Amino acid sequence: MYITILVVIEIAVFIWLVRLGHSYYVLPLEERPFHELHRQLKPSGDIGHGLGIVGTLMILIGVFGYMTRKRWRALQRWGRLKYWLEFHIFLCTLGPMLVLFHTAFKFGGIVSISFWSMVTVVLSGVFGRYVYVRIPQTVEGRALDWSEIEEIKRTVEQRLKGANELSDEQKQTIWQIWNAPTSLWKKKRQIKRIARKSVDRGSPLYDWLIEQTELMHKLSSDKERINLYKRLFKYWHVFHLPFAIIMLLIMLIHVGVSLALGFYWIFD
Repeated sequence: MYITILVVIEIAVFIWLVRLGHSYYVLPLEERPFHELHRQLKPSGDIGHGLGIVGTLMILIGVFGYMTRKRWRALQRWGRLKYWLEFHIFLCTLGPMLVLFHTAFKFGGIVSISFWSMVTVVLSGVFGRYVYVRIPQTVEGRALDWSEIEEIKRTVEQRLKGANELSDEQKQTIWQIWNAPTSLWKKKRQIKRIARKSVDRGSPLYDWLIEQTELMHKLSSDKERINLYKRLFKYWHVFHLPFAIIMLLIMLIHVGVSLALGFYWIFD
């Protein structure tokens, strides 16, 4: 639900921006000054400049907020790391979108380096999340080793065997579903169908079965596949981080030049 809300917000903002300025953005550059929205949507306009400022702030908050939460133990009580990661992805996707509309789809000079670095960071971030969610981890985001994975599986199996509300046949079927090489969506649907026959919806056992379905789906990968994802994630950092640094440095230079030239937006 949390992720769905964030995605809906991003889609809604994109649709609003397209509807607002479509007739302006499709014009050749030499014709835009004659458009009625040019004063608002040009990069230095009220809306265009505002999109750049808000987008930049989103990127900075998304990057440094997640880095701080990940490294400072004092912040471990401030929500699970996976939720911070999702919010980091949200801000670092919506922020670049706003920056894109801030440019009015006109890039050149040193700013173009920052823009294409930003595009690379966003695309690599999507790939990084794909790999990240497939690595079994603790609540705090530390990758589990194989012995820890096996121990968690044994603990879950013992908890399932102790569920008196379920028959032995149901327990065996649930365990087989959890370890089957099928999609998470299909596993959840099958588990819910079984659980509803013996367990009240919303009961602790019902919620536990759904939670463990997600966990066991991630743990069901074999050792070789998990090690592959870990290696990919390690190499991904080497690729993702330099482009993020380039993007941030040029962005800060661009902001500094804008302020030096007197573009303060709401602070004029």
